[in-house]
Amino acid sequence: MTVWLKILLILILGGILSTIGDRLGSKVGKARLSIFKLRPKSTAVLITVFTGSIISAISFATMIVFDRDLRVGLFQLEDIREKIIDSEKELKKLEKNLYAFRSGNVVISSGQTLVTKTVKLNKNSDIKKVIESILQKANLYAFNLVKTNQSTYRRILLVRKDDIEKLENKIADNRSWVVRIKSAGNILRGENYVYAFPEVTLNKIITRKGEVIALESISLSDSDAESISKKINLLMASTLAEVRRRGSLSSELQINANQINNLGKYLVNQKKGDFQIIARAVDNNQSADKVSVSLELKSLEEIIKRKS
Repeated sequence: MTVWLKILLILILGGILSTIGDRLGSKVGKARLSIFKLRPKSTAVLITVFTGSIISAISFATMIVFDRDLRVGLFQLEDIREKIIDSEKELKKLEKNLYAFRSGNVVISSGQTLVTKTVKLNKNSDIKKVIESILQKANLYAFNLVKTNQSTYRRILLVRKDDIEKLENKIADNRSWVVRIKSAGNILRGENYVYAFPEVTLNKIITRKGEVIALESISLSDSDAESISKKINLLMASTLAEVRRRGSLSSELQINANQINNLGKYLVNQKKGDFQIIARAVDNNQSADKVSVSLELKSLEEIIKRKS
């Protein structure tokens, strides 16, 4: 509803109700009615005042019914102010964090893992001690990042009680679990507390020793040093993507850098031939492990001969 339409509605409604009120007052005056033992003239004035109040109430109610903005302003104004206040606080916090990012003062990022622990309990395990040990390690790691060397060591890690209870219930069976304690927000150097939460994942085998994880074919006849390097990087990316798809919690692979360099130099010097670069698991690895990978090189000609 536009502003002009609202004004027109008020004028029309006011005119109609005023006319009704005036006629009612006139009839009461002519009839010389008396209520509450008042004189007829006073009764007519009272009726007129009462009618005016009704006019105002009806006008007000009509506007509330047809004007959503007015309803929101009247009945939700305080809530809106509290939204606004909370948003301003959040904005200031974001600005503070943004400034801290630019000046390099953020020492723990939101969602950053503070500790990772593989847990498998039995009937004799003290679950509360196990969890407390994990929290202490997370606290030590966070404290060393947040505080200065002159700070006295103390508990700065805060985890909700209900989150800890959920963690206890989750890992109480005899299965193997990976428990990670993560930061709930960006933490600046010198802050007094680190709010955190536990994340639990069922532990499983990601790779087995000697298993081929990924492979990449390369033809040296149309490859130079740059394209060979890209092929090796693509193989590494494919390997990491595969172990992550299987459930690995690690964000990187463990591989000998010299092996990569030597492999690249060998392919550059060969200058011709078709090969297959193979990424193979060095050990058995579980969810929380950093997957160890070795690279192998095989001639496609030899592979074809073996298959035939």
